[in-house]
Amino acid sequence: MVEHSDGLSPRRLIQARRAVAATFLVHGAVTGSFATRIPWIQDHADVSAGQLGLALAFPALGASLAMPLAGAIMHRFGARAALRGLLSLWTLALLLPSLAPNLLTLCGALFVYGATAGMSDVAMNALGVETENRLGRSIMSSLHGMWSVGALIGSAGGTFAAHIGSDARLHHALAAVVLTVLGLLVCQRVLDLRSAPGEEPPPRFALPPKSAVIIGAVGFCAVFAEGASLDWSAVYLRDELGTSAGLAAASTTAFALTMAVARLAGDRIVDRFGPVRTVRCGGALATAGGFLVVLAPHPMAALAGFGLIGLGVAVVVPLAFAAAARSGPRPAQAIAGVATITYTSGLIAPSAIGAVADATSLVFSFGLVTLLAFGLVLGAGVLRSARGEAVVAKTPDPAAPAPRV
Repeated sequence: MVEHSDGLSPRRLIQARRAVAATFLVHGAVTGSFATRIPWIQDHADVSAGQLGLALAFPALGASLAMPLAGAIMHRFGARAALRGLLSLWTLALLLPSLAPNLLTLCGALFVYGATAGMSDVAMNALGVETENRLGRSIMSSLHGMWSVGALIGSAGGTFAAHIGSDARLHHALAAVVLTVLGLLVCQRVLDLRSAPGEEPPPRFALPPKSAVIIGAVGFCAVFAEGASLDWSAVYLRDELGTSAGLAAASTTAFALTMAVARLAGDRIVDRFGPVRTVRCGGALATAGGFLVVLAPHPMAALAGFGLIGLGVAVVVPLAFAAAARSGPRPAQAIAGVATITYTSGLIAPSAIGAVADATSLVFSFGLVTLLAFGLVLGAGVLRSARGEAVVAKTPDPAAPAPRV
């Protein structure tokens, strides 16, 4: 794909970088707005805890099936128009779960919710990687940090709405309108990539390339450790170390904040040390954190361990997406492959930890997390792309063609 414009000045690139960062924030805000109203949605649909668990598997299913379509949509309509449309579908899909009156409609609503989430996720990551390439410096970590900031903002709004007893249908309708308008505005400034004349469209559905599968395996390890820590850190502190409910709950918030801060600061580290060394060192930190959790004699030691896990895995997924995009001629297809693997990891991690804990203990479960964290140390080398280990700072060339999406 090529940039459809009169040229790419440094100022224009900075505008594009800010715009794509804002799309990540909007995307994250939808997730945060939804997650905080799940109890209301459960009551409205009149589903049991087990039925809710089944329904919550449908977003990942929808995303996994729909993400391969993103490349074909970007090829046909151009990257800017595709992101504008897909992000709008995602923000409007926020309305659907709260409208569902029963289990069947809730599953259908969450399938659509996940499908639009996955396609817009691929589109914005592909544009983020291309913006990074043209800037000549790393930005993917901070882009994912903006997603985390958006999720925190959406969560704060949802928490306030729940606190005042607001109907989730009203809350989500208002949030959907605001986020849709914001998304349409910020998409106007992202790079306008178009297919080159005569360029063949990517297949609508295709297996991810081998390179994406290998890179995705590294992302799998990071997302598994992240999902396990987010969902089980509070339970671990309460059940294994006997902490108060307040301190246990605080561990989840602290972990999320640690992830956001590390991602926002991660680009400078990546630019200085490169993705391979950054992930290798991060894996070592996460492994040390896992050992600290497993061997913790005191709750504060376990809190520190969870913090180290968060610091260690924070930048892995952004770097995995960037490496996938540079691994072959079709970045969107490779990103979709990596995203599918990481979505799967996020889906199975909480239940896998619970199953292992039932069979053995929660301490043993986090021994498994520690082992996967060490996998980052061993597998970091696959993030060295064909175009070099890191994005090397340089003066952007306005005439340089963009790689195909």
